[in-house]
Amino acid sequence: MAITTAASRLGTSAFSNASPVELRPNYTESDVQAVINAVYRHILGNDHIMASERLTSAESLLRNGYISVREFVRSVAKSELYKNKFFYGNFQTRTIELNYKHLLGRAPYDESEICTHLDLYENKGYDADIDSYINSEEYQENFGDYVVPYYRGFSTQRGQKTVGFTRMFRLYRGYANSDSSQLEGSVPRLATELGQNSASAIVGPSGANDGWGYRASAQRVTPNNALGGQLAFGSKGKVYRVEVSGMSAPGYPSIRRSSKAFLVPYEELSNKLQQINRLGGKVASITPASL
Repeated sequence: MAITTAASRLGTSAFSNASPVELRPNYTESDVQAVINAVYRHILGNDHIMASERLTSAESLLRNGYISVREFVRSVAKSELYKNKFFYGNFQTRTIELNYKHLLGRAPYDESEICTHLDLYENKGYDADIDSYINSEEYQENFGDYVVPYYRGFSTQRGQKTVGFTRMFRLYRGYANSDSSQLEGSVPRLATELGQNSASAIVGPSGANDGWGYRASAQRVTPNNALGGQLAFGSKGKVYRVEVSGMSAPGYPSIRRSSKAFLVPYEELSNKLQQINRLGGKVASITPASL
């Protein structure tokens, strides 16, 4: 069953009918190798690893039945390999976002979850923070000892907040994307939405489709102009804030912008919407502006 009717545009098609990867009793070498590969792929955010980077000791323990899949996941999450990719050089809140994604298969629900893990790391350290995810009742209920963590945030289920669905798309950027090579780098993706307790916009993977979604600038500032014309704040008419995604800049070469916002007087709104349409933009929202 498809996660959403827009699965192909949002890059989730690969997960629509996928079954969880589990290490069952009487497993074969190919079974355990499939589990090891699935753990690396999911916990390391679909990032490629070299043969020299593999955790051969932990792999051997799993292969010979000395540790469970859960403990192998713990080994990967506590390894220098994981730290180099997602901990060192990242904002702490970005690391927490990725820990939720990699270890629990979902996005953080609210700011209190971020604060809990910030406090835990500060007072007890990195290993204790990782243990808090893997030892949690949530992990046990969904993955247990022998199921590889997978993306749960794309489906509605018991104990899953609906807002987690939209937020998951700020962390997940397509099946071929790697968490260590996204355009936004080490910057947290959900800090503003979590702080404001607001839902995130669903933004499809760039380049995969034409379903561009609006994302506000990092400064959260709307320019004081309307598509080239300076806005007269002294005018008596109403002014609207127009959020636009996927608009091409005029001239050559053609540059596609992911999003932009404008302040437009009411009497110019119709003409500006036509201009946006000619430039290939998609209007994400029109709201009264607070000047």
